[in-house]
This record gives sequence, structure tokens and C-alpha cells, in this order.
Amino acid sequence: MEETSLLRQSMCRAKGGAPGFKVAILGAAGGIGQPLAMLMKMNPLVSVLHLYDVVNTPGVTADLSHMNTSAVVKGFVGQAQLDNALTGMDLVIIPAGVPRKPGMTRDDLFNINAGIVRTLCEGVARCCPNALVTLISNPVNSTVPIAAEVFKKAGTYNPRRLLGVTTLDVVRANTFVAEVLGLDPRDVNVPVVGGHAGVTILPLLSQVKPPSSFTPEEVAYLTDRIQNGGTEVVEAKAGTGSATLSMAYAAAQFADACLRGLRGDAGIVECSYVASQVTELPFFASKVRLGRGGVEEIMPLGPLNEFERSGLEKAKKELAESIHKGVSFIKS
Repeated sequence: MEETSLLRQSMCRAKGGAPGFKVAILGAAGGIGQPLAMLMKMNPLVSVLHLYDVVNTPGVTADLSHMNTSAVVKGFVGQAQLDNALTGMDLVIIPAGVPRKPGMTRDDLFNINAGIVRTLCEGVARCCPNALVTLISNPVNSTVPIAAEVFKKAGTYNPRRLLGVTTLDVVRANTFVAEVLGLDPRDVNVPVVGGHAGVTILPLLSQVKPPSSFTPEEVAYLTDRIQNGGTEVVEAKAGTGSATLSMAYAAAQFADACLRGLRGDAGIVECSYVASQVTELPFFASKVRLGRGGVEEIMPLGPLNEFERSGLEKAKKELAESIHKGVSFIKS
């Protein structure tokens, strides 16, 4: 009687998720990874969700697997299971790495996170070289060039399929600008170009939609707050963490845009840090149009005012150093 009435999970028929994409999150048990995994489990475009980390993934997987959404969740833990986590994936999201703590700059994170990104991208090159890869691991200004060099070494590099996630800068810009204008943030769109750290984050307030005008004081306040939004959260959490929830939200929003692009939806435009010829730098964040091939088009910056042109020069100087640092990490 007991054998017939108690069905263990291993005895159940395989769950069949709705048609969709296979997505892997590398660093799924971390502060960003867990809420991001939940949001991706809720995304109807995801049919299979692979969660990978060096620890704690079985618990996160069990927890999320109880959600009654169609995506089938599978967990992988430790280096030995990395290849299984990546095989057959359409989209790989990488939030893995250590978070910022009070007093830390993004460069302080470099040595640890650079090595983590290298290892994970080597796995991508082996197991799903055609996947779309979205990188969250900081410092993004350096980790995207690191990933590019890893893929070049493996002979799998496709610049259209490697994207640095800068969506949180746009999310913050939309929110902070909406507060100043007294609007719903969902009705505001601020292009944010450059990179993903400090002065490399350049909000183009002259191009805000709906069209708006700002006083010089408002421009200075908004630019500073958008550039230092991460520090604002780190200090507010007082040593207990960094921007994990807002980052997960932004990453899920960007991942959804990538999946809609892969599906063939038209007019999917997001800001992202990619291989680019918009400036003389090899990588730069600007508006890109997403499609079946990943980055289908990189948009021009458009007209900049004097404040933005000055900011662009500052951004490019720091970006050049960050890019060189990332490339040198792999080549040295």
C-alpha cells in the first residue's frame, strides 16, 4: 500500500514546461542570484532554468521548484557540475562574484571576480558557445573585456552575443528623474551610456522621454545620484550587502528583453555595455537593438549638450583604463 500511495519525485513523470528558452544563472545562490532566479522562474519565456553556484544551490533549487510556474528548475553545485549546468543553454546570466562592501571601490573587486568570470566563461565556451551571455559581475567595465578575451582564446567569440548589464543605471535614472519631475517612473526613459561605474555612468538627461528640461542644479544632482546609486545602497546597508534586489530586478528586465529579441520580437532596444564603434574605445554602453542574433544594431549617441560632452571625455578616460586592465588580466 505504501509503495503505491507514496510517489517520490524520482518516480513522477517528467515535468514538461511550456515551450521557451533554456536559461542558466551562474551565481544563483548569491544576493543577486536568488531574487534573479525567482524572477526568471516567473518569466513565461523560460522553459528550463539551470541554477549554478559553488554552494547552496540545492536549497535554492528546491525552494523555487515549488513555484507553480511552467519553467523546470534544476540545480548544479560545484566546479564538477558547471558543464552540465551550461550544456544546451540559450541565455547565460552571470551575477557570480563577491559583492561590494563599505569603502570598497569596484576595482577592489577585480582580482577575485576576474578569476571567477574567466572560469565561468571558459565553461560557456566549452558547453554553449552560441548562447547569449549577459554579464553582471563587477567591475563590468573590466569583466566584459575579460569574457571577450576568454572567448577569443577558445575561438568562440561573437561580439553580438556578449552583453554587459548596465540596466540598473537606467532603472535608477528613470526612478530619480521621475521623482524630480513628479512622474511615474514607468513613463520615463533616460538613456545611460558609457560604462557601469562612477563617472563612466553618463545619463543623457538632454534626451529624456518625455522631453523635459532641467536646471543646472537638477542636472548636477541627478547625474551625481545616478553615478553613485550603488554607493548609496552599500552605505545604507551598513556592511550587510550591496544593491542586490534592484540589481536582480534590472537584470531580469534585461534578460526578458534578450529573450524577446531571441524570439524575434521587433523594436527591442536597451542600453548595454558591448563591443562597440560608437567611440574609439573597444567597449562602450549605449542603446542597442536586440534580436535573434543578439545585438543587431548599436545606436549612435545622438546630440549631446556641453555638460554631457564633458562627462563623456571623463568617462572615456576611466573606461580605457578599465578595459586595458581586463584584457591584460587574460593576456598576462
